[in-house]
Amino acid sequence: MTTPTNGPSRRRVLGFGGVAAAGVVAGATGVVAVGADRATVQPPARPISPYGTHQAGIARVAPASAELVAFKLTTDRAGLGRLMRLWTNDIVALADGRPAPGDTAPELAVASKGLTVTVGFGPRVFDLTGQRPAGLDDLPVLRHDRLEAAWSGGDLLVMVGADDAVSVVHAVRRLVADAKPFATPVWRQTGFWDSTGPNGEPVTGRNLFGQVDGTGNPAFGTPDFDRTVWSAEGPDWFRDGTTLVVRRIRMDLDTWDELTRSEQERAVGRKLSTGAPLTGTAEHDELDLEARDADGRPVIAQNAHARLSHHSENDGRRIFRKGLNYVHDTGATRESGLIFLSHQADIAGQFLPLLTRLDAVDALNEWTTTIGSAVFALPPGFRPGEWLGQKLLS
Repeated sequence: MTTPTNGPSRRRVLGFGGVAAAGVVAGATGVVAVGADRATVQPPARPISPYGTHQAGIARVAPASAELVAFKLTTDRAGLGRLMRLWTNDIVALADGRPAPGDTAPELAVASKGLTVTVGFGPRVFDLTGQRPAGLDDLPVLRHDRLEAAWSGGDLLVMVGADDAVSVVHAVRRLVADAKPFATPVWRQTGFWDSTGPNGEPVTGRNLFGQVDGTGNPAFGTPDFDRTVWSAEGPDWFRDGTTLVVRRIRMDLDTWDELTRSEQERAVGRKLSTGAPLTGTAEHDELDLEARDADGRPVIAQNAHARLSHHSENDGRRIFRKGLNYVHDTGATRESGLIFLSHQADIAGQFLPLLTRLDAVDALNEWTTTIGSAVFALPPGFRPGEWLGQKLLS
């Protein structure tokens, strides 16, 4: 992200007096939360059943390897229903390690790879079907956004995650092939995440700035998580579903590396070594937002993201976020960044106010730029004999 010559320097942006966020990579408008509260990390069961009240890939840590594909619909409501039946059959087979119908590379269908497939509907689907969930509209273009069509929008989304890239590529190939009569890909994004520690223990994971990224998530299976993520209101078909915001955030690693370690930590409000808040010693310690240093300044600066993104500073609003690191090479040029994924019951009520605040004041806007944005409604899960989106499309 280019800094205007008459704007504040990087180090001034990190000053204690401003109100800028930091422990979230809020990519120039994207919230990439490193947050403040405890998040429970759960390793995936293998294989992961595709059946359940919710789609299987949502209430899990970010996968080791993932690909997201957004599509433009080329069919009507009836055709969308046929596609959902096809995809449901594919998902069941792939999760079980069996070749999907028509699979041209059946040997690549392998069980016990932690494979999940998550499907979402973009806003235009509801021009065909009605019954739009509340708050599901494209996000406004904010001040720091530099959105590119190549990474934005979409009528449908498929996200495939697994423990290895081969399983992901194979599953995506099958799903895209089955979509051809009904929808055309408009963008594809691939990413990776490491949530395993050096001794094999589950850890939160780090983004490419080196930050422990995702500490502030509500813990899976708790009332906080359920209230944050699952819809309990709106159209009947959407009960137990959720919404997803996808933000592609380019990270300026070169200029970030020009900072001292203490400057980086002050921007984040957390220690790079452990992810602990600057007022604590362990990653999941609570932030002490009242603590002052010897000069009377807040230890966690007013412009630190760990402060600004905390739910106590946002009228109790929470999100459940995941990250996928990415690199994108063009010849000798490499772009690096984060695919930021935010789940919440209501985008307009939960995510947009936080995003707007971060866009206005986040210190990390100096080193991050959001270049892609899309929103989707993720229907609830399905049981044997059912199919994804059945209540909406039947």
